[in-house]
Amino acid sequence: MTKPLVLLDVPLLPFMQAQVEPLCEMCPWALLKNRDQETLSKIQGMYTYAHAVVDGALLEQLPSLKVISNFGVGVDHIDLKAAAVRRIPVGNTPGAVDGATADLTMALLLAAARNVVSGDKHAHSPHFTRYDPGHLLGLEVFGSTLGIVGMGRIGQQVAKRAKAFDMRVIYHNRRRNVEVEAALGVEYATLENLLAESHFVTLNVPLTPETTRFIGEAQLRLMRRDALLINVARGPVVDQQALVHALSEGWIAGAALDVTDPEPLPRDHPLLGLDNLVITPHLGSATLRTRQRMGEMAAANLAAGLKGEPLPNEVRA
Repeated sequence: MTKPLVLLDVPLLPFMQAQVEPLCEMCPWALLKNRDQETLSKIQGMYTYAHAVVDGALLEQLPSLKVISNFGVGVDHIDLKAAAVRRIPVGNTPGAVDGATADLTMALLLAAARNVVSGDKHAHSPHFTRYDPGHLLGLEVFGSTLGIVGMGRIGQQVAKRAKAFDMRVIYHNRRRNVEVEAALGVEYATLENLLAESHFVTLNVPLTPETTRFIGEAQLRLMRRDALLINVARGPVVDQQALVHALSEGWIAGAALDVTDPEPLPRDHPLLGLDNLVITPHLGSATLRTRQRMGEMAAANLAAGLKGEPLPNEVRA
C-alpha cells in the first residue's frame, strides 16, 4: 500500500524522522519551488518544524492536504483561518514545552542579572589576573519583584520557579485568574503598574495581532532604570528599535532575548553590539526530553489527520 505524501520544511532530527517515517513518505519543501503540480496534488500532510510560512496561497497549491502538524506550540506562522476555510485541521504540541521554556526564562533572568555571560568572557580573557570585589556587580534576584506578562501554562511555571527565589510575583493577563493567584501566591496588576514596579519583566505571551509590538517605547519608559526585560515569547512582541534606544540610552538596565525579529538578526544589527544584552538562538524548548515529547505529539497529530480522525491537539482559528 502506498504511503501518503507529507511535506517537510526542513530535514528532521533522527528521532523525529523515526517517528514520522512509518506514517508517510516525506517530501522536501523545495518541491514547492519546482511547481510539480502532479506531486503537489498528491500531498496529504504537512509537518512544519522551522516556522515556514503557511498561508492561503500555499494551501491553494495543495488541494489534497488533510492535516498540518506543527512541531511546537506557536502557530503564528500558520494562517489558521485559511486552513479552517479549507477544513484542514492544524495540530500543535501544547504542554510539552512549558517546563523547559520556563527553565530558560529563569536562566536568562539569572544570566543577565548576575553578569554570567560577561563574567565568563572576562574569566577567559587575559585581563583576569586578580580578583576585584568591585567588578561586574549585578542585580539581586532573591527578594526582588518579578512581573510576568502572560500567566498561561509557561507563565505559571515561571512563577513557581520565581517563588523558590523568594520573589514577589505580579502578573498581567488579558483576563485575571483568581485560581492561579490562590494556588501560586501571585498578584494581578495592570500592565502599567507591573512595568513600573518590577525589577524583572518576563514576556510569556503568544504572538497575536494584539501582542505584536506589545512592548514599545511607552512601555519601556515605564520600567525601572534598574529593571531587566526577558523575552522568551516571540520577537515581534517587542518593538526592537525602541529596545535598542532603551538599552543604549539607559532607560532600563538590560535585557535578555531568546527570540528576535527577524530570526536570526542581521549580523550588523545594533542589538548585537550592546553589552547589556544577553541573547540566545531560540533555545526555549531545546532540551532532548522536550524535543522527544514534541515529536511524539506532532507525529500523533499527523497520524490522526492522515486518517481523517480528530487531532489529539488541534488549534482552533
